[in-house]
Amino acid sequence: FWQSGNSFHVFDQGQFAKEVLPKYFKHNNMASFVRQLNMYGFRKVVHIEQGGLVKPEKDDTEFQHPYFIRGQEHLLENIKRKVNSVSSIKNEDIKVRQDSVTKLLTDIQVMKGKQESMDSKLMAMK
Repeated sequence: FWQSGNSFHVFDQGQFAKEVLPKYFKHNNMASFVRQLNMYGFRKVVHIEQGGLVKPEKDDTEFQHPYFIRGQEHLLENIKRKVNSVSSIKNEDIKVRQDSVTKLLTDIQVMKGKQESMDSKLMAMK
């Protein structure tokens, strides 16, 4: 944890990947670890100062999550993997979409009927 208790730092990515990651993951790839953090809603902290980005110390990377706070272990259960699959679409959303498609198809049929009627009137006029 960093001083404020609402983020954590990786000060040496190489050493972290070599020594820490293999203890808890099946890999030692820092990019994969960061991708996993992102899937769980962690974000890299970017410091902005005097209108420009502050260059962090050499290899220092900081990550934060709204529910990752020192001394607030009860919040950890709120850290969940983001779901971006079809199974996450609610049934009512599917119903609304089906209703919209049905209405569009009905409107197209009505327009086709009007077009055919106009075509036949045009032919009669010729």
